[in-house]
Amino acid sequence: MTRLIGLQSNVFLAPMAGITDYPFRKLVASKGKVNLYSEMVAINAISRKNPKTYRIADVRNEPYPVIVQLVGNDPLLFAEAAKLVADLGAYSIDINMGCPVRKIVANESGSALMRDLPRAAKIIEATVKATPLKVSVKFRKGWDNNSINAVDFAKMCEENGASYITVHGRTRAQGYSGQADWNIIKQVKENVHIPVIGNGDITSVHSAQNMLEQTNVDGVMVARGALGNPWLPGQIHEFIKNGHLPEPVPVSEIKEALLQQLHDMVDFYGKEMAISISRKYVCWYSKNLRDAKKFRETYTRIYDYNLAIKTIEDYFSEREEEAKP
Repeated sequence: MTRLIGLQSNVFLAPMAGITDYPFRKLVASKGKVNLYSEMVAINAISRKNPKTYRIADVRNEPYPVIVQLVGNDPLLFAEAAKLVADLGAYSIDINMGCPVRKIVANESGSALMRDLPRAAKIIEATVKATPLKVSVKFRKGWDNNSINAVDFAKMCEENGASYITVHGRTRAQGYSGQADWNIIKQVKENVHIPVIGNGDITSVHSAQNMLEQTNVDGVMVARGALGNPWLPGQIHEFIKNGHLPEPVPVSEIKEALLQQLHDMVDFYGKEMAISISRKYVCWYSKNLRDAKKFRETYTRIYDYNLAIKTIEDYFSEREEEAKP
């Protein structure tokens, strides 16, 4: 796969709205080799030159490749958006045909396109023709258990010029619940010639290795497993390539990662918004640590930047002391 699309790793950090922004990409990239995605970029908004959307798509100043994901339902706007994000530094373009969120589906976008193969085909063809960048498609097992069509959908993607595809082993009806079906990912891999990335239930180096062995995919994609654990994608890369098992991450390093992310969010969003966004990260980073609930409750009432920093430092420093032999 790396030979085909020029990437250094077969591990991908999934595009996640409200998560895979510049500060998080920067942090994950600093922890190991991994391929990074933008948050999803709405083609309607970027075509209107919406400033917020433009900023999401602008990856020109990042020193690593970023795959920019587009979402929408109009082939002509996809072509226009593909040209715009290419100018904004995209390494390659991913088409979102798997998002299960109601407002996306209601717009006949995301996983709704799995029920309209002719339109999906036109979108892929238009995007491929609009730019020399590699184009990929991310989709699901199917709409629901009565319409599982991932294999046919994958063949359609290949026929219309997709360079690689990502398959999430859940239906749209499942959302993010239940277990991902790795067998459907295996079936897709067996029926196309382009590289296939497997997505769903990758939460450790061992689950990533198991997916590779069970499905024979070319790469694995980490999503929720990286929340509060920006080390995981790089650890998976090292395990797959060199057999290195990861060491437990020290509490001191967890603290530094959270502080670094908060600092970068302040630079990117400003203090007020950064503190608001950081609340979910505080929950993720403190998971499984003592007094985490009390810490989270305290942090959610904080609006002052200096107090936020002090609260993080105090809490994690206490956990560091407890961890000492």
